[in-house]
Amino acid sequence: MKKEVYINSIGSVSVQKTFDDSAFLEDIVTYNDNAIKVVDPNYKEFIPPAAARRMAKGIKMSAVSSQNAMKEAGLENVDAIIVGTGLGCLGDSEKFVRDILDNDEQYLTPTRFIQSSHNTVAGSIALDMGCKGYNFTYVHSNLSFESSLWDAKLQLATNEAENILVGAVDELVNHHVETHKFIDHIKKEAVPMEDVLNSGTKGIVFGEGSHFFVLSNKKQGSTYSRLIDMGIYNTLPEEKISETITSFLENNKISISDLDGVILGNNGDVEFDSIYKNLGTSLFEENPQLVYKHLSGEYDTASGFAFWLANKIFKTGKVPEILRWNNLPINNPKRLLIYNQYRGKNHSLVLLEKC
Repeated sequence: MKKEVYINSIGSVSVQKTFDDSAFLEDIVTYNDNAIKVVDPNYKEFIPPAAARRMAKGIKMSAVSSQNAMKEAGLENVDAIIVGTGLGCLGDSEKFVRDILDNDEQYLTPTRFIQSSHNTVAGSIALDMGCKGYNFTYVHSNLSFESSLWDAKLQLATNEAENILVGAVDELVNHHVETHKFIDHIKKEAVPMEDVLNSGTKGIVFGEGSHFFVLSNKKQGSTYSRLIDMGIYNTLPEEKISETITSFLENNKISISDLDGVILGNNGDVEFDSIYKNLGTSLFEENPQLVYKHLSGEYDTASGFAFWLANKIFKTGKVPEILRWNNLPINNPKRLLIYNQYRGKNHSLVLLEKC
């Protein structure tokens, strides 16, 4: 018999002040740029200073967000750790290659090489808490977080695990930004936050972040929501998107009108935001629409920010005005659908229900 899947805790480090779980987007961090960095917490409160100096940024962000999630869930260990990342610790990969060139392949320290792999984050967290269970990292572009979530959902639903730490992390790296500006995937000019989604230009505002969640097949006092279902679609013709979403909901005996809101992944890229615009004026025309990438920036695991956002909305019963994309009323929502895609590919649907 399959069991339900619950989100029992959350933790986030992002471009906004999300590491302090006591507030919910009350103090918005604005910017005027095309690549934005996270608001760093005081890492000394979570990581010994000597260790922090040797850590890649992605590892430090994940240490904070994962510890916050574990603390809220009241756990010291979990049965499995599953992390999604598009770029991994790319910063240390670049530094290691640069050291090879600068030092003529001699006198190299192993730290940057050890920390340059994609699974460094999951391994580091496991070592820190002494978790000897299932440890896996998914590197599937902008479906990396959803792939991790899917794995956890299957394990919990079939009773293979009871508590799983699921994470999404990507860090901003200068070389990556410059190369993607060159091919128009990142905006070449700085854009104020309030203008990002209506910029009318090609490319995205690049961001970074780390988001961790404890998923369980047992409900507890801290539970935020229930993961009803999710769908992943690598390629999907634009004319089939509405049909696919409708079919997905029907399979879960839910209609479009049963949704209290939809969270859309608009990122300001004029070439591909039309997908969301078309849905907003057709399939989702009668639904409250929320957006978030003007706050978080776009990166491979930005949907982890949307997942954090949905659960905060459920817990607080509030929807900050800065998230609103249309004017339809939304109060204390009970059921939300998250829809994301990047450059017309790798579509994902995540359906959540308040507990």
